Amino acid sequence: MGRYLLFRLGRTVLAAWGILSIIFLLTRWAATDIGLQTLQDAPTLGRGLSVGEQTRIAQQVRQRYGLDLPVFYLSVLTSDTDTPAWHPHWHWNGTRNQYHRWLRGVVQGDLGNSYREGTPVTKLLLQALRYTLPLTVSATFLATISTVLLASWVNYYNRWRGLVLAILHGIQALPLFLVALGLLLLLANPDALNWFPAFGLGDDTEQYSSWSEELLQYLRHLVLPVFSLLLVALPGFVVQLDGAMQQELREPYVATARAKGAPPVQVVRKHVLHNALLPVLPLFTELLPSMVTGSVVVEMVYALPGMGRLFVEAAAQQDLPVLLGVVLLVAIARLASQLLADALYQWADPRIRLHI
Repeated sequence: MGRYLLFRLGRTVLAAWGILSIIFLLTRWAATDIGLQTLQDAPTLGRGLSVGEQTRIAQQVRQRYGLDLPVFYLSVLTSDTDTPAWHPHWHWNGTRNQYHRWLRGVVQGDLGNSYREGTPVTKLLLQALRYTLPLTVSATFLATISTVLLASWVNYYNRWRGLVLAILHGIQALPLFLVALGLLLLLANPDALNWFPAFGLGDDTEQYSSWSEELLQYLRHLVLPVFSLLLVALPGFVVQLDGAMQQELREPYVATARAKGAPPVQVVRKHVLHNALLPVLPLFTELLPSMVTGSVVVEMVYALPGMGRLFVEAAAQQDLPVLLGVVLLVAIARLASQLLADALYQWADPRIRLHI
């Protein structure tokens, strides 16, 4: 088991490295000139300067972030424009290139600095994770528990199964942003039900009489974002687990358990549920990465300063170091989910043997 997980870890790390490398190269080749973009975003900086001075400042900005270096180890040099045919020539740039500099920083834990704020990317990611981790972990935990309980309940009280599945299929057809907006207008609207705060996670400057009051206010702000992710994730998982349990209920061992006098609750929870979890384990392990993806929408709707909002702002402003840092964290979450799936397979059925 340990040897297999080590092999999977190495293979997945290589895959993550390949994906990040492709994203890095594509973003660098397609990016606009960061030096000129800086002057455009700060008009007071370029006001009253000649074209030559603006070019010199833009070149200094490029040198500061290493953007004056070649992008990769190899680059293409075109021949003279007077030549009738286009003849590319490969040029070896050595290790003095943007990709080598970025990769060396990633290995050392340095993701660079933000183009817009000049702040280390690691610091920005840690600040965003303070808001995203409680959101995604809470939604993942509640979705897992709710899926198991609801699927067990509909298979025990079979007369309610059709109605519950119909409601879940209706919810599954709704996109996440529509669910989030609907909850916002229904439960955080003075004209409807003003039960929860509409945005943010509270005022950091506000003083609370005790830590319990501060925690309560924090949880009130977190209810609607977590519930939005829960409602979107729950239908698919319940439907899949219910289908697996329905198939297990037709197996001979269930009839044997009932013939021995096992009560229906014990048959569902102790026999059927354990075997039905095996084919849906990959879905549960993909739950956390999907929650991280869904947090992009939720954090924008509820104005939460987390990873999703950071990703959207970095993409809109072409802040490439921050963008790559967020993608790296998503890749790590998916890597962890795949390793967890293999470990859970072994736990759910010890007869399964994992081979390289």
